Amino acid sequence: MPQNTIHRLLRPLLVWRVRHMSDRVYLILVSMLVGLLAGLAAVLLKTLVHDSQSMLSAWVPSEYRVFANSLYPIIGIALTVLFTRYFLDGNLGRGIGPIIYNIARQGSIVPRSKLYSQLVSSFLTVTFGGSAGLEAPISVTGSAIGSNTSRILRIGRRERRLLTGCGAAAGVAAIFNSPIAGVLFAVEVILSELSAAYFVPLLIASATATVVSKALYAGQPFVLITTSWPVDAVPLYLMLAVFTALLSVYMIRVYFWADKYFEQLHGTFRKVLLGGLALGGLVFLFPPLYGEGYNIVQLLLGGHADQLVDGSLFDVFRDESVWLVLLVAAGSMLLKVVATTITIGSGGNGGMFGSSLFAGALCGFVFARLINLSGLYPISEVHFIVLGMAGTLAGVVHAPLTGIFLIAEITGGYALFVPLMVVTSGSYLITRYFEPYSVYTRKLVQKGVYVNQDRDRGLLAQLDVRSLLQTDFLPVHPNDTLGELVTTFRHASRNLFPVVDSAGHLHGVVSLDTVRDALFDDEHYTTTRVRDLMTDPPAIVRPDDTLLDTLRCMEQLGAWALPVLDLDDRYLGFLLKSTILANYRRQLIKESE
Repeated sequence: MPQNTIHRLLRPLLVWRVRHMSDRVYLILVSMLVGLLAGLAAVLLKTLVHDSQSMLSAWVPSEYRVFANSLYPIIGIALTVLFTRYFLDGNLGRGIGPIIYNIARQGSIVPRSKLYSQLVSSFLTVTFGGSAGLEAPISVTGSAIGSNTSRILRIGRRERRLLTGCGAAAGVAAIFNSPIAGVLFAVEVILSELSAAYFVPLLIASATATVVSKALYAGQPFVLITTSWPVDAVPLYLMLAVFTALLSVYMIRVYFWADKYFEQLHGTFRKVLLGGLALGGLVFLFPPLYGEGYNIVQLLLGGHADQLVDGSLFDVFRDESVWLVLLVAAGSMLLKVVATTITIGSGGNGGMFGSSLFAGALCGFVFARLINLSGLYPISEVHFIVLGMAGTLAGVVHAPLTGIFLIAEITGGYALFVPLMVVTSGSYLITRYFEPYSVYTRKLVQKGVYVNQDRDRGLLAQLDVRSLLQTDFLPVHPNDTLGELVTTFRHASRNLFPVVDSAGHLHGVVSLDTVRDALFDDEHYTTTRVRDLMTDPPAIVRPDDTLLDTLRCMEQLGAWALPVLDLDDRYLGFLLKSTILANYRRQLIKESE
């Protein structure tokens, strides 16, 4: 929809607000609008993907379907790459990480292109069997709807941040028909801090999207009917928490290892070819890896785990070993993250949210089936399947509350609240010990963007070293004489001087306090050089260093100013402690207003 048209549609709402409405009521009304639009976007994407996959499947006879499914992914990835190159100038911005960055560093301003880019690219990828989830693209689209709606209506910065979260919450709520999980996802993953008063717009947006989804789309039809859980199974729940935590750590590390590999791989269509063929090979060997994988979760919950081997090379051995299904399930569980990273790294679009649920369901199934085969203690495999989903999601995304309420809402398993709490909290704590940052935030932290940590770190993350540089320090040359240095002192407003050569490299610093005695030694004005008087700076700062670490360094060294050098050791300016603290205070006031 053209931007001018959107303005014309929403402008009456802005005028009505000014004339008749309080800010709080107006914010609730806008959150309903965001929830409605995000819900429609989620329903549209899910419906189109499922219908298109059904059409692709119907075109191929069942005996050749596994071969077709192995070839489809390269088509979807190639189409996604072409769309990204020719319609988005090669800038897609995959995953939820960029949204978190927009909130932390860019005032919750999400590019308008994300209103459609995530929907189209993920549709092309997943429709043709890309092994990734649709949750991240839908959440990003919802965030873009919230951000751009607030910009059009000229809503303040803090409210824009809230509405960005409202869009993400609405997207998750619409996918799963789970309003509480949508809210908690926004709070735990998207928004680092939120006051109690702003929960109401989040709930309104999430509930609105759920109503839209209920009316137009059935949601993920996971059904679990249970009324109790055995108390003596608690040790097994703790063991499952350990298993899901180890799986979560494995998935996070493999995801970023593969991401780094694809970043170093040159050639766009080389990536498409290698990635598409690799993904096709994985799907050929393990058909459950095709697409999102929620159909596999439904099979497990329905007690049809033996169908995991349908259409695979292992199908001929179905009746010869009771371990065959376990081997296929374990292989699919471990390779799901590989398939997802290949899908994304080679040019497709999708997320780890759905892949975490898929792998977690298989983890719970494998664990429960092994316990039952051992004869130690008979347990319900269905219970452990959903507990595995919650535990793995909590570990990979670092969102334990989202894991608890999402599984409780989509399966109807509210009676499993205590086991859900045990598994998700255990998995989350163990995973955080080995991987302090989630699959969404680890890459941001490597770039110096700290989010969801604490208020001070979050506010400092919104500041940039380059924007705080002070460049009014007069430089002196190492070969300058003491007499020339005295002349420089007379025209300076600072008492600290960087010693810089003709190539711009920093050799040291000269402080007025340290050379005060030499200033009165007239006899050495022509013989003493600056290089004889300079000292090494206590530390240096790089443009990519975090301000929190810089402040800590200043405190430890007792320094009030540190020089900033680029990667080639060229002098850029000085960073002052007073400047950092003044801008931090300004940022704190802006956030509280």
